[in-house]
Amino acid sequence: MTTIETSEQSGSGPGALAGRREWLGLAVLLLPLLLVSMDVSVLYFAVPFIGRALEPTGTQQLWILDMYGFVLSGLLIVMGALGDRIGRRRLLLVGAALFGGASLAAAYAHNAETLIAARALLGVGGAALMPSTLALIRTMFADPKQRGTAIALWTAVMTGGISLGPILSGLLVEHFWWGSIFLINVPAMAILLFLVPVFVPRHRGLAQGPFDLIGAVLSLGTLLPVVYGIKEIARSGAATLPVLSIGFGLVVGTLFVRRQLTTAHPLLDLELLRMRAFGGSVVANVLSMFAIVGFAIFTTQYLQSVLGMSPLRAALWSLVPSGAVAVATPVATVLARRMDRVWVMCGGFVLAAGGFTVLAGARSDSSLGLLLGGSAVYAAGVVAVMTQVTEMAMGVAPADRAASASAVLESGSELGGALGMALLGTIGDAVYHRAMADTAPSGPARETLGGAQAVAADLPGDSGRALVDSARDAFCDGMNAAAIGAAVVMVVAAAYCARFLRGVPVANAGAEEGTSTPVAASVAERDKAEAGVGEAVDARGTCGR
Repeated sequence: MTTIETSEQSGSGPGALAGRREWLGLAVLLLPLLLVSMDVSVLYFAVPFIGRALEPTGTQQLWILDMYGFVLSGLLIVMGALGDRIGRRRLLLVGAALFGGASLAAAYAHNAETLIAARALLGVGGAALMPSTLALIRTMFADPKQRGTAIALWTAVMTGGISLGPILSGLLVEHFWWGSIFLINVPAMAILLFLVPVFVPRHRGLAQGPFDLIGAVLSLGTLLPVVYGIKEIARSGAATLPVLSIGFGLVVGTLFVRRQLTTAHPLLDLELLRMRAFGGSVVANVLSMFAIVGFAIFTTQYLQSVLGMSPLRAALWSLVPSGAVAVATPVATVLARRMDRVWVMCGGFVLAAGGFTVLAGARSDSSLGLLLGGSAVYAAGVVAVMTQVTEMAMGVAPADRAASASAVLESGSELGGALGMALLGTIGDAVYHRAMADTAPSGPARETLGGAQAVAADLPGDSGRALVDSARDAFCDGMNAAAIGAAVVMVVAAAYCARFLRGVPVANAGAEEGTSTPVAASVAERDKAEAGVGEAVDARGTCGR
């Protein structure tokens, strides 16, 4: 088996058109992205089956659910920097092998501890795969229009995978044993290991100097405690331990920033964040994920606990908004070619605010169409923004730092999602508690809708139904308040983009118009230099990096 040679057009310099081989390579890259994003949500329906088989404690069950995303978010920046040094394709292959092996271990885990460890290894593999896919797109597609289309597909697959995870989980555990949700990753990763050397061009790592091991440790010491603290606050409230965890992470984060500013070979080049196009894109991406991830728990509970749907039926209905996303993504890409993409981003945020405003009127007796319609509108708006911020950020990121840039974006996504769950969840819980204060005594019924339904099951008919009705109304009050909060954040995000990103020179704009902005020129010069030292595809590629 030999690696295909890349056409002269595809790797020769900025603005060159990619050919059929590059598009086939993109299709190969989307496979690991789909599986990594699905693994975030694939456990949703399998948890009861895992509980019966492995009998985990309550704490162990939480770690089974959270360990994957916890490790993934903590290692993204480290893996991005590593990919820039050893080569993105090599890191992709290593990640695929690790992801497949960890999936096999998870499928046949005989106790909770083994499953938790396997989920941690899955997070390591996922952290190697995700930034590598986006960085390779940056180098495979030099033409801005083609790169925009490729990134739009990347964004659609990433968001679609998260939606498909629960569906796949429900179907598999209904017909097979719980380990099948992990076992399907194994043949997919084996196929990936075969196809990547054939269709994905080899790129040499260009980042110079030794790997910043101290910076890597400080990066982990920053992200892991902060993400852990935010997740715990979202789940259980502002207890002492998660607050201290966040504080510790912020202190370590200060040390991390200081080191990156002073070391000769930083893990993360902070100059990237000082570029308005890149730093502004990261902020917009955090705000996007804040809304779309933070509000997801409300729509899921509304379908199951308010409308009374089974988990699988609720998951199937939750796919309906994906249709709007499938339309919004290419439309946003086309519009961004005809106007300043910042206005497309502003329009996406405003559209999302409109969707949340619709959901602010949802009640326990509202139609399913209102929930699905509002969800489709806000999801379409947010994903349209995500497509544009990803393209803007990767367009200005120098090719030798593409994996690091991708990792920063994805770390922002993880942080934004965690913040959204914590803050919007806190708003919803506070309103629910206040609404139930005069209806239910202190205890489970006043804490959550699920708790109220459990208490109602032990009450006489009319009393139980009255408690459930009150709890559903209180939940809707909390969801309405969270929707208003999300809408406000979306309006603020639109204003932020209009104020700070309007007219920002980006590489894509200069390339499309045949002119050269300062950033575009620097990227073009860097790309030309890379072509001279071998960043362009090595036509003799092997199964190496």
